[in-house]
Amino acid sequence: MSEQRIIIEMGMGNDLHGMDYTKACARAIEDALRHSSLPLFGVLDLPHDAMRVQVTVAVQDPDQVDIDALAAKLPRGRAQVRTVFGGLNVPSGDEVIVVAQASVEAFLPKQDGWRLRDPS
Repeated sequence: MSEQRIIIEMGMGNDLHGMDYTKACARAIEDALRHSSLPLFGVLDLPHDAMRVQVTVAVQDPDQVDIDALAAKLPRGRAQVRTVFGGLNVPSGDEVIVVAQASVEAFLPKQDGWRLRDPS
């Protein structure tokens, strides 16, 4: 069955003092999630587990990201997280600031004849 993308959001996050790529990615994902809401589940009586959530995070060292920890933090749907090269490492005195970017996409199986639920 084919899928339909129902939302895509972007986010940015950083770790200022620990050079923790997973923390920076988690903050980028949280930033993206703060920009979205999916009320269609309630009005269409769809279960949240029908949704596949595809997250792509970009950092300078993708192998340092704990993708399982990131997937576990996603609040809804069946999560898949992948890492790619991107983001920034910004020298700052004796430290390096890690900047991560995230794309969060949500997909549902193709829905034919969507109908709004009667609110009464």
